[in-house]
Amino acid sequence: MLKPLWDHIVVRPGPEEEVTKGGIVLPDTARKRPQEGEVVAVGPGKVLDSGQRAAMQVAVGDVVIYTKYGGTEITVDGKDLVILDEGSVLAINPEPKKAKGKK
Repeated sequence: MLKPLWDHIVVRPGPEEEVTKGGIVLPDTARKRPQEGEVVAVGPGKVLDSGQRAAMQVAVGDVVIYTKYGGTEITVDGKDLVILDEGSVLAINPEPKKAKGKK
């Protein structure tokens, strides 16, 4: 697994919307880029001017909502991931969406 540096995090984005609520199948060019995903790795934190390291606000396993075009998309071992700085995270979702068919 990747080991992010400074205040960066690695996120596994949620699935892209393939079908609208009305049942229309979306082509690849019309799909919305996910803005929510699970944190899979966290850096040690940013070094402050005082020399101390700032504590990270997110942890591995958190489901976060991040800026629409924030981060760098990469593929590692066939898995799509996004590397973001912590400032691109807008919120931690305390109640992530459940997968369809699972309880």
